[in-house]
Amino acid sequence: MRSRWSLAIAGVVLILAGGLLAHFTQTAGGIKIQDVRFKGAKGNTMSALLYIPPNATAQTPAPGILAVHGYINSRETQDGFAIEFARRGYVVLALDQTGHGYSDPPAFANGFGGPDGLAHLRSLDIVDKNNIGLEGHSMGGWTVLAAATAMPNDYKSMVLEGSSTGKPFAAEGTASWPRNAALVFAQYEEFSNLMWGVDLARDVTRSPKLWALFGTQGPVEPGKVYGDIAQGTARVLYTPAITHPAEHISHEAIGYSLDWFAKTLQGGTPKPADDQIWFRKEIGTLIALVGFVALVIGAFDGLLEARMFSRLRLPEIADGTMPEHVAASGRRWTVAFILSAFIPALTYYPAFALGGTFVKPSAWLPQGITNQILVWAVINALIALALMPFAPKRASRGGIVLQSVVIAALTIIAGYAALWLADLVFKIDFRFWIVALKLMSAKQFLIFLIYLVPFTAFFVIALHLLHRNFSTMALGRGALYLTNILALTLGFIVLLALQYGLLWLGGKLFNPLPDPGFVPLSTIVAIQFVPLLAIAAVIATFTWRRTGSSLPGALICGMFVTWYVVAGTATQAAF
Repeated sequence: MRSRWSLAIAGVVLILAGGLLAHFTQTAGGIKIQDVRFKGAKGNTMSALLYIPPNATAQTPAPGILAVHGYINSRETQDGFAIEFARRGYVVLALDQTGHGYSDPPAFANGFGGPDGLAHLRSLDIVDKNNIGLEGHSMGGWTVLAAATAMPNDYKSMVLEGSSTGKPFAAEGTASWPRNAALVFAQYEEFSNLMWGVDLARDVTRSPKLWALFGTQGPVEPGKVYGDIAQGTARVLYTPAITHPAEHISHEAIGYSLDWFAKTLQGGTPKPADDQIWFRKEIGTLIALVGFVALVIGAFDGLLEARMFSRLRLPEIADGTMPEHVAASGRRWTVAFILSAFIPALTYYPAFALGGTFVKPSAWLPQGITNQILVWAVINALIALALMPFAPKRASRGGIVLQSVVIAALTIIAGYAALWLADLVFKIDFRFWIVALKLMSAKQFLIFLIYLVPFTAFFVIALHLLHRNFSTMALGRGALYLTNILALTLGFIVLLALQYGLLWLGGKLFNPLPDPGFVPLSTIVAIQFVPLLAIAAVIATFTWRRTGSSLPGALICGMFVTWYVVAGTATQAAF
């Protein structure tokens, strides 16, 4: 008979294996990584990861690069760029924008933190102050442009990834400002209108705003260098066939930045632009993320054997202690599945629009994106309550609330401890692409407590309805997991397939609202709903099969998702 802790042990092994792979990738060639905090000009605390190549010393300063993530991301999001820059002998400061990661809120303040980041990079004695580059993705581009505006003579060149000069958040670009600028703008960019005033990203070459930056009176030719590097007026446009969020996990986009800095900065260790190893780190942190999920459900399984949780264990159906579970069947099952899968997706954009309009960031609800998710959760919880009378009835399990709360808290603590140790030993979080689980700062933990109750209430209601409709021990294990995963994710899978199919075929997302930035941003956020809800379904199904109750899994999911969302998004209000 297997140990109830075997799954937890497997999770630990995966975390160790993934952590080692990620660690050896990001420290290849003797690179050192430091987690740094420093004070900004207004006394605010800023956070960054500092990548130090072995060639950078006080006696032999190396070129430096300020690398900045986009909106509702964090310093680790740019790790592909940071790793490859450091491998080429550049000192890299991968910054948390204000209100993101571990930098003090509010978001958007102090030039997004760009001037503070550049000032700190220049203060390091290992950095050659005459050879500094700036790189930023999306809002990170506006961050480095803010740094360039504040310190116009303190950098040499920049790369803007899926970003723009000019309104809404940067100074207007001209043929001479900013210095030596490369623009990577994807052919399937979701924000083409917001960034460059064109409906289709592939038409960016015809943008008058872009012409002003390039000093031309006609279409810009991708790949052609305009201006003069020595004079600081060089310009180049790259248009890879990818999307906006793919720009920071693309060998092609990273290669363009490597090529541009090799042309515009002096020093470092030359390497071909296609010599890239960063993706190994993404694979490593993905393995660690899978290990985290295994550890969480394994820890729950092991804890369930403790005497104090004996009342939670699944009663025996065979001896009559518990009546057999009855789930929906036939046409009723089909209707329940369609409603479960597609109502959350159909309410997604309206809920986000309502949240963005009426639940503005405040001291009590300080995160804008989290508020929008909260409105979506409340709407869907109310819909689930309305549908509850039509679901098959289940015998209630009394007297398990306290035990459920305690075991859920201990389970999440075990997962959090694993992430804390991974950060301490390997300097990683658990992530793949934009799906990232991070440690919380002290301020974020207080914000977590604010949002915990409503998010947990959503999962208590939604998962109770899910299990009443679909979960029965008569269904095979694999079939039950697949059913519950699809019941929670299929609507979003279809939504994203339709949106990105339209983007691929016609160059535009479907946008029913006049705000050109609303649907692109909301659609990118929706990408994370698929893996996050899939993980919730796995946790919910595993814990239900062990207990016959939806409550323990719902509590774990509420804590996990609240932690994930709060730690991974922006805080717009001072807290």
